[in-house]
Amino acid sequence: MIADDPSVLRPPVLREGDTVLLVSPSGPTRPERVARGIELLTGWGLCPQVAPNAYARRGYLAGDDALRAADLNAAFADPQVRGVICTRGGYGAQRVVDLIDMAAVRRDPKVVAGFSDITALQFALWRGARLAGVHGPGAAWVDERTPLRSAESLHAALMTTAPVTVAAVPTEETYPVRVPGRAVGRLLGGNLCLITATLGTPDMPDLTGAVLLVEEVQEPPYKVDRMLTHLRRAGVLDGLAGVAVGQFTDCADGWDTTVVDVLTDRLGDLGVPVLGGLPIGHGPGQLTVPVGTTATLDATAGTLTTTPAVR
Repeated sequence: MIADDPSVLRPPVLREGDTVLLVSPSGPTRPERVARGIELLTGWGLCPQVAPNAYARRGYLAGDDALRAADLNAAFADPQVRGVICTRGGYGAQRVVDLIDMAAVRRDPKVVAGFSDITALQFALWRGARLAGVHGPGAAWVDERTPLRSAESLHAALMTTAPVTVAAVPTEETYPVRVPGRAVGRLLGGNLCLITATLGTPDMPDLTGAVLLVEEVQEPPYKVDRMLTHLRRAGVLDGLAGVAVGQFTDCADGWDTTVVDVLTDRLGDLGVPVLGGLPIGHGPGQLTVPVGTTATLDATAGTLTTTPAVR
């Protein structure tokens, strides 16, 4: 694996005794949903604190935009806070990313973890500060979906500086999606809806030479087709090094075309390695990967290996 670009901002690894702030940049959550996450983080020796507005609610948002942005900026400005863990995804991060104090992020970089709608936040932090992040479960933890292996994967990404390797799992629905080969590039991406929604904004990253990570939940095959076709027509997939395909959970409808058919059709002719079956996304057994760092996608061997987001 090649060394990472020194321009990438990699925050310090979390250590026992570090304070992590739990924030809700997107949809609302409840204390009883976050209690298990607090228990887990505490068991790792961390000191989780709930942001003042983490349980705010305004319809499908976790409070007003100003409140959600205030919690993020407080976390980035507070030298006692060493990590930022999002409680959940949902929707709303795009509404606040332009309010983030990127100068504070650059002055004192902290590891930011989350997935789903948090893809929008990760893209903004990449654009504004070149901050590497962590794509993994939020603090609203559900043991049935994210068991011990999921916890161990998040712990390793946050609290060690070892490379992260995720192997394709034959029982994952997207496992048949594969174009053999090997690619090295920066791992960027996350939730497909949010990648597509970022087109045309300042936060859309240049994917030239990148390994694109895609995952999705509760989107029927024709909508997955529409999003991937949109990305293709916009030209942003033309220079990819490879594609890492995570979980496409509950992505079915009444048609006989499956999401695997769509992924194979829309990604299989790009001329780059494609690896499906990665347990990354919204499904059971979700694992954690760094984003913004150098990855080796070995679609022949069935592995994705990424350099750490922390140093």
